[in-house]
Amino acid sequence: MRNQQLVFLPSIFTKMTIVQRSAGRVRKYRPKLWLERFMALVAVINLAIVTFDLSYVPLRDFWLSGQVTVGGINSAYIKLDGIKLDLIPQSASQFITQYDAVKGIIPNRDTEEYLDKVEQLKQELAVNGVDSPVAKNLLGDLRRRSIEIIQTDAFSEANKTGNLERIKNRMRSHLPNKENSAKTAFWRYWTVAHFQGKVTEELGFYDTEIKPLIATNYYRVIGENGGYVDYFGLIDFPFGVVFALEFLGRTWFISRRRIGVSWLDAMLWRWYDIFFLVPFWRWLRILPTTIRLSQARIINLNLIQKQVSQGLVAGIAEDVTEVVIIRLINQIQASIRNGDISRLLSQQTANPYIDINNTNETAEIVRILAKVIADRVLPAIQPEAESLLQYSVDKALRNSPAYRGIKLLPGGDRTLSTLSHQLVSQTYSAFSSTLQAALAEDEQFDHLLESLVSNIGKSISSELQAQQSMNKIELLLIDLLEEIKINYVERLSQEDIEDILEQTRSLRKLTHKSEIDKF
Repeated sequence: MRNQQLVFLPSIFTKMTIVQRSAGRVRKYRPKLWLERFMALVAVINLAIVTFDLSYVPLRDFWLSGQVTVGGINSAYIKLDGIKLDLIPQSASQFITQYDAVKGIIPNRDTEEYLDKVEQLKQELAVNGVDSPVAKNLLGDLRRRSIEIIQTDAFSEANKTGNLERIKNRMRSHLPNKENSAKTAFWRYWTVAHFQGKVTEELGFYDTEIKPLIATNYYRVIGENGGYVDYFGLIDFPFGVVFALEFLGRTWFISRRRIGVSWLDAMLWRWYDIFFLVPFWRWLRILPTTIRLSQARIINLNLIQKQVSQGLVAGIAEDVTEVVIIRLINQIQASIRNGDISRLLSQQTANPYIDINNTNETAEIVRILAKVIADRVLPAIQPEAESLLQYSVDKALRNSPAYRGIKLLPGGDRTLSTLSHQLVSQTYSAFSSTLQAALAEDEQFDHLLESLVSNIGKSISSELQAQQSMNKIELLLIDLLEEIKINYVERLSQEDIEDILEQTRSLRKLTHKSEIDKF
């Protein structure tokens, strides 16, 4: 066992402090702030790259077009043009989509050939017009390819079936038909009759509404391991080397400077840095990145820490309260069933009673309380106590038959009042003096007091056992504790923890305010 127990889950928001022992004294060491900020910057860059990698495939349509449409609805039954926002220039989109090579994304063969055929058609229409034999052949080929793409769902490989549905809805809306069929609409679209006299308009519709959606389709290469090809590990590897070297150096330094902490213990101390080294669950790197930003004093997470801790308290307080109280009641019930109360009263325990200070604590407590009453309480309440006793004596005298006779004598009433007052005062003083004298340091009195306390317990125990009442009392106590569990513990566990936390925050605020007022 080490002399110091390592806390494996330290507060992730607390600034790390290393105790360094040097020249016979202990001093605090704090890592250089510039180093902390540099590593925090590296962590932020790495997290940004990881976030981009994880979101690239889901957001590839956005990176490809650079546009976002707000409020647009286009279906077979309703069409509502939204607002298109160009957020990324075309040149930037072309640069970003080069990341396809990292994710193993290549153009889909079917849709890529479809786009090439349309480009050939555009060139033919521009040179020879729509009635040329080559244009007619290209239009026929596009009709066939359109039906094939719809039937085979060429977009399913890239999980872009939704884009295919958008294409079909736009084509149905552009060329309505009785069957409301996308195949019929495509078939009518790629015809000489449809393009006759409106080549520019129809090609413009294709370029703005159909082509961008078809261009989103792709094929992703599958590796020999059965998964998609992904070269992100090559990008992430240099960061992993940096973090690994920093992790080994930092933990070694902690183990050298922290007494009783091994290198492995230091690694467990910095458990959250492990997320920088593992090649999976990379999104969890937000945790060590946040910690490093806090350690570098770039962000302040004290308020968030308080809210998180209070949320955890609110989450577990109910269960902990119920478990602790029920456990305590069960222990008391078990002690009662085992007869501990009877043995306690009779002082007949299975093991000999261990006295750690050679003092009868019960008798000592009684003596201290009695001394406080005699020295402090009785003198303090003497006027009130004498008034009460005077009133009680006077009332008793007035109700007696002798009082009527004495009252008829000259000065009899005043005489009785004076006598009762002196009697009460002397009696009270005598009682107080006697109690103080009895409580003075006296071994004989202490022995008699201990004997009295001991005999009281023995007498109660013997009388209860003589009347065969102990078993009944034990059963009643067990039932009472069971009723407490049923009626009160559940209510306590269901108490609004948020109200308790609110009261706690109010008390802390008042305490903080009072400390400020002192200054």
